[in-house]
Amino acid sequence: MSTETFTYDWSRFTKRVNIKAGIDTGIIYNAWATQQGLEKWFLRSAIFTSADNAQSNTASQVQPGDTYAWLWHGYDDATTEYGKILEANGTNYLKFVFGNAGTVTVSIYPEQNETIVELLQEDIPTDEKGKAYFHIGCSTGWVFYLANLKSILEGGLDLRNKNVALQHVLTA
Repeated sequence: MSTETFTYDWSRFTKRVNIKAGIDTGIIYNAWATQQGLEKWFLRSAIFTSADNAQSNTASQVQPGDTYAWLWHGYDDATTEYGKILEANGTNYLKFVFGNAGTVTVSIYPEQNETIVELLQEDIPTDEKGKAYFHIGCSTGWVFYLANLKSILEGGLDLRNKNVALQHVLTA
């Protein structure tokens, strides 16, 4: 038996998915960086406001300093996520504050002749609530939403639960 100890890092996790779309098309990046893109696979509503308090149009890419209010299908309006865009390069990299759940970095890059979308959520609070709601909860949620992103972008179905009365399903 090994005497080696293992310490799990509750402050971060990484999820990756391969998607059949080229980086140069902008399809994947715009799915993350525009209101129109996010509402296609992830959110019911994604409202972005610039640093000078102007609301972005649905196809405009987010910019560093923009803030957001996000609503999900399957949840009422009381479940709103607020955050801020920290970095956005317009091509393959986006970083944002994810409410109280830390920061999320999305990187899009080639690997083995495929395009990888890698999501890193870090700076997650490590108290009991942070472990349960943000580490386990967000990790589980991102697995579903990354699979839905792949489904949507590769011509598949939208897998989200859009019925607010239907609760406790893995598709919301």
